[in-house]
Amino acid sequence: MYPNFYFLFKDLFGVELHGLVFVNTFGFFVALSFLLANYTMGLELKRKEGQGLIEGMPGKKWFGKLPSSTDYIGNAVLGFVFGWKFLYLFTNGKDLFDDPQSHILSMEGSLVLGVLAALVAVGLKYYESIQTKKKYPEPELRDITIRPHQRMGTMTLYAAVAGLLGAKIFDHMEHWDEFIQNPLGAFLDPFSGLTFYGGLICGGAAVLWYARKVNISWKHMLDVGGPAMMLAYGVGRIGCHMSGDGDWGIVNNRPNPGWLPDWLWAYTYPNNVAGICNPVEHTGCAEGTIPELIFPVWPTPIYETIMCLSLFAALWYLRKRISVPGVLFGIYLFMAGFERFWIEKIRVNATYNLFGMEITQAEIISVVLMLLGVGMIIWFKKTHKPKEVVDKSTT
Repeated sequence: MYPNFYFLFKDLFGVELHGLVFVNTFGFFVALSFLLANYTMGLELKRKEGQGLIEGMPGKKWFGKLPSSTDYIGNAVLGFVFGWKFLYLFTNGKDLFDDPQSHILSMEGSLVLGVLAALVAVGLKYYESIQTKKKYPEPELRDITIRPHQRMGTMTLYAAVAGLLGAKIFDHMEHWDEFIQNPLGAFLDPFSGLTFYGGLICGGAAVLWYARKVNISWKHMLDVGGPAMMLAYGVGRIGCHMSGDGDWGIVNNRPNPGWLPDWLWAYTYPNNVAGICNPVEHTGCAEGTIPELIFPVWPTPIYETIMCLSLFAALWYLRKRISVPGVLFGIYLFMAGFERFWIEKIRVNATYNLFGMEITQAEIISVVLMLLGVGMIIWFKKTHKPKEVVDKSTT
């Protein structure tokens, strides 16, 4: 497994770039999932704009306005922090290799690299102002129309912040006994667990709130987000698998049917970032040993990646063939709930005793999502009032 990109590059290319120890594999794929979701949502918003289903809002924008002193100060501060902390970490990766996380959160850094990076950042801003002055001799405040797809950057920011908070809250609810031992430390630890459904609920709520604020139909916004969230979840699970973060399945001692590679049937997750050796008792390894499961488990993250990318392809195909707003999101909810409910049968998770049954938090939410998805499909179809739509993309 590859807790960070140092191990990935070493294994694939035989190159030891110690600075890559700070590029967390799981974090990289989470970031990639957000970028891909941003991109697909942008494409879908543009398509709906072209069909006249959603419209932009009037606004104003300065053209030719030169950077203020605040802009220069902001660039200098960001440049200094980048050089002082991140360039220092990459250039001293070999010395900090054994415990990279403590150095990321420490006050250790390079003053020289910080100053140099700040000067470069200010210089780039000054160069930008020169080019702006050439293009616009005098600043102009113009009336513009802000298109929905142009707001994707802000939407992604809302989704990221609210989603990460929700993911941590739901994870702590699922592992309450561990959380109450050190609530503040657990919540502030950026490397602790995350729960997908917490991110889905809180991140989705934040996006809908923002969409309403900028006059984007909430039904169309749901349809835009459904395929993107399925894609993001599938890509994020790649990070879970490659890092070995503990989101694997139960022990699998069944013989390989012969047509699957061992890593896709039962896997021991060597060098897993969770630091676990006993998957049954979920306990760590002896000090000084490389973490590897003593019993092979179902590699459920890669199963979810395969399923969710397939479901994304299905949703992407259906998006142009469903005319009732909101129905596509209902289908997404049912698919997401169905997929997660069945993968829970072979997945490790904390359980609750509900009406005499052992059930996981994810199974409860999955059932709710499936029922909600079916209910939304029926309700949206029943209440839909067709109206004439003009396709502006061809005019």
